Amino acid sequence: MTQSSASAQFPLLSLIDSPADLRALPRQKLSQVCTELRQYLLTSVSQSSGHLASGLGTVELTVALHKVYQTPFDHLVWDVGHQAYPHKILTGRRQQLSSIRQKDGLHPFPWREESEYDVLSVGHSSTSISAALGMAVAAKKEQANRKVVAVIGDGAMTAGMAFEALNHAGDIDPDMLVILNDNDMSISENVGALNSHFARLLSGKMYTSLREGSKQLLRSVPPLRELASKAEEHVKGMVMPGTIFEELGFNYIGPVDGHDVDTLVDTLENMRSLKGPQLLHVITRKGKGYAPAEQDPIGYHGVPKFDPKINSLPASKASLPSYSAIFGDWLCEMAAQDKKLVGITPAMREGSGMVGFSQRFPEQYYDVAIAEQHAVTFAAGLAIAGYHPVVAIYSTFLQRAYDQLIHDVALQNLPVLFAIDRAGVVGADGATHQGAYDLSFLRCIPNLVIMTPSDEDQCRQMLYTGYKLNQPAAVRYPRGSGTGCDLEPLQAIKPGTSQVKREGKKVAILNFGTLLPEVMTVAEALNATVIDMRFVKPLDTEALIKAAGSHELLVSVEENVTTGGAGSGVAEALQQQQVYTPLLMVGLPDSFIKHGSQQEIRAELGLDSAGIQAQIERRLEKL
Repeated sequence: MTQSSASAQFPLLSLIDSPADLRALPRQKLSQVCTELRQYLLTSVSQSSGHLASGLGTVELTVALHKVYQTPFDHLVWDVGHQAYPHKILTGRRQQLSSIRQKDGLHPFPWREESEYDVLSVGHSSTSISAALGMAVAAKKEQANRKVVAVIGDGAMTAGMAFEALNHAGDIDPDMLVILNDNDMSISENVGALNSHFARLLSGKMYTSLREGSKQLLRSVPPLRELASKAEEHVKGMVMPGTIFEELGFNYIGPVDGHDVDTLVDTLENMRSLKGPQLLHVITRKGKGYAPAEQDPIGYHGVPKFDPKINSLPASKASLPSYSAIFGDWLCEMAAQDKKLVGITPAMREGSGMVGFSQRFPEQYYDVAIAEQHAVTFAAGLAIAGYHPVVAIYSTFLQRAYDQLIHDVALQNLPVLFAIDRAGVVGADGATHQGAYDLSFLRCIPNLVIMTPSDEDQCRQMLYTGYKLNQPAAVRYPRGSGTGCDLEPLQAIKPGTSQVKREGKKVAILNFGTLLPEVMTVAEALNATVIDMRFVKPLDTEALIKAAGSHELLVSVEENVTTGGAGSGVAEALQQQQVYTPLLMVGLPDSFIKHGSQQEIRAELGLDSAGIQAQIERRLEKL
């Protein structure tokens, strides 16, 4: 879109290069700004792909926040970053939005290195209140008169961390505002004009002065103070669901219509001067303003390129089954045989391929919401009771349950199977979502068997193997499709056994995972041996020692950081056996991996066939 055409189509929005420009506009122009902002977001994301429905739901809230608060001096902390696209547009990145999630383009989430308006880098949920509390405490210590706001989605409020932060904030009484962006319900009659009026009343100077004055007056008369507190609680409880937040020490206001920008501005202006912890409950509709996204907010959460005029997303092209789908099919196959199988996901039913399972076996399916720690210990409890839990979890989110994995599962040697999706390079979601570390942080845990399938059939066999083991087990597999190989009947694999895929000379490549096709290409070019190791723990040390004795160079290949990863395991095993054959460890670097397509990132990091071959050839030159 050219600058001239953008100015014609978005006359007000094209004038806003920073929140200061927005604040300079008269109040009566805000509604038009919201209309243009929503249309710009739809137009841009439909042409570039990205997250859509969440941002459509936060347009008015974003405009109101930047209108009322003096950002970037005042700190605006976003939680789940999907809802922050309008924030990026209003903070000087409008013309770059078409590059979002693409290599060298805008980061998919708020990112500190990208903008001074992005106060906290986010990708995982439920971090906003804790971070905002730290900023509010610092502002108070420095007497900076800085306002701090945390915007948290209702899904993120299901995580324990959010309530830990609320509990702490209520205890130390900081000046901060938490906005609960509740987009899981429509705005019914009782959350309309009456509640908007009540929110204005509760946040206004008259009410707050009366409230604080009464507290001062009644402080010396405990019985009356308690009576007045209960009366206030009951009056507010008649029209709003805020008791839990009041009990945590927050002054609860709302719910308010999150798509009424005038009400939002009025309420925020009133709340900006309030002391102590405040919570504003805002009702929004995910996908607001675009009917297909309103009707199917899950489908339009993250979208490919599409034509908004058609009112539907393009049909998926026929392709090979994804690893997530392979897992989902395996889960259904096992559940049909075993009534004690239990499938558990921390709010990733669609992403983990569990939709079919949840529909066919609802009594064996549990979505525990965004609560990874609970998911793992919940599985431990089920295992203790004689059930067979399978925890489907992304590699990046398993990090959030590390203590539970060690303390509640592995230490007690409980038979919990971890199906670890999105292992390795994930692509457009970038550094916060790369599955780069699971082999490293899992490999050091006793009792845990770790498997790395090289294709979709091996993935099924390994899931079956882990399911049949009477101990903790993990199978890690990538985002994306399989190879199209035939699926064989399920049969358990003996732990710690490998497969020789090709016999060669001089170089033996030890493959861990789904980079095997690239490895085979390299092996053909170099006449190298290829051993598909399959198990990271326990390693096939017999095959390893044999390969070391008959080759001049060993090469481990993995889509995990080499620091502490599978290659490190190989090095440790060689050292223990006092075998000193040179070892080249090929994998992800000791740095955070940016966003881009999987193919682009693998090529840049030397994990495509050309990159792997070049690394081996450079090492051979030094022998």
